[in-house]
Amino acid sequence: MNTDLVVTTTIQASPQEVFPYLVQPELLVRWLASWVDVDPRPGGVFAADVGDPVRGSYVAVDPPHRVVFTWGILGSQQLPAGSSTVEIELRPDGDATVVELTHRDLPVDRRADHQQGWTKLLDALASILQE
Repeated sequence: MNTDLVVTTTIQASPQEVFPYLVQPELLVRWLASWVDVDPRPGGVFAADVGDPVRGSYVAVDPPHRVVFTWGILGSQQLPAGSSTVEIELRPDGDATVVELTHRDLPVDRRADHQQGWTKLLDALASILQE
């Protein structure tokens, strides 16, 4: 069974304007988490507190088009740290950017809360960039 979760939104900003919000700690805390510790390069740490302590590592960083990192909850048996993968792609669309987030390898019973969470977070990112 395909466990990929896909959330897409359009942001009225260029990929060059959106991309820093995916890798810079001071910008990540504005939309993603209350605390982050990131080293945005392949193999670098990805840690964020989004209500739960999420831990993983960066897999790919391709500015300003794509970021891939692993994702899981510290201490969770169901979704252990680094056990799933988040890929965020930025595609130009005129003056805007289509943001497509794909979350792979999520346990089926965690899909609904992650769908809701990612939708809310991408909406927050869009709001910040459109201020």
